[in-house]
Amino acid sequence: MWPLLGFSLLAVALIIERVVFWARINSRQSRVIREVLNLYRLNNVVGALEKLQQNMDLPLARIFLAALELEEATPEEFRLALESEAQAEIPLLKRFQNIFETIIGLAPLLGLLGTVLGLIASFASLNIGDVGGTRTANVTGGISEALTATASGLVVAIFTLLFANTFRGLYQRQIARIQEYGGQLELLYRRRYERGDKTYAPTR
Repeated sequence: MWPLLGFSLLAVALIIERVVFWARINSRQSRVIREVLNLYRLNNVVGALEKLQQNMDLPLARIFLAALELEEATPEEFRLALESEAQAEIPLLKRFQNIFETIIGLAPLLGLLGTVLGLIASFASLNIGDVGGTRTANVTGGISEALTATASGLVVAIFTLLFANTFRGLYQRQIARIQEYGGQLELLYRRRYERGDKTYAPTR
């Protein structure tokens, strides 16, 4: 039960961190990125950069900023910058996913192990001559306590699985938005490049 308690506390702590992370992204990112795209569409590159720099805690803001700060980049170079920065963001978006999967897999097994060890200890204390005696009641109580470990392991695994699947869905939705908004920015940049507009980000 002690490892299960540790797993449950770890799962709760990581779930809280992920809930805060995704709540921040879902509450602000779409609005900020639409404002940036509108500024860029109106040729206000400096305003778009300032808006991105003010929201560096958002994944798409970091992706856009990495591409827009390139000086006189060709459309191909711009696309590569978007893609490479998007790949760099993936580990942050999938953070703790492996830990969640480990907890989901190990918690039921630990619960089952606790049950088996409890049953072994209960039956080891039972003698054939004691069947129907006072020790039989102790054995049944020990079996009940042993089964609690399996139930606890299943509860921890199910609880973690629900949130892990939710975070996985949010990650997939975020990847779709990166592709959508990244494609829009790439199209705007390509149009500016083909028009010969040489307004680029200022050098740091």
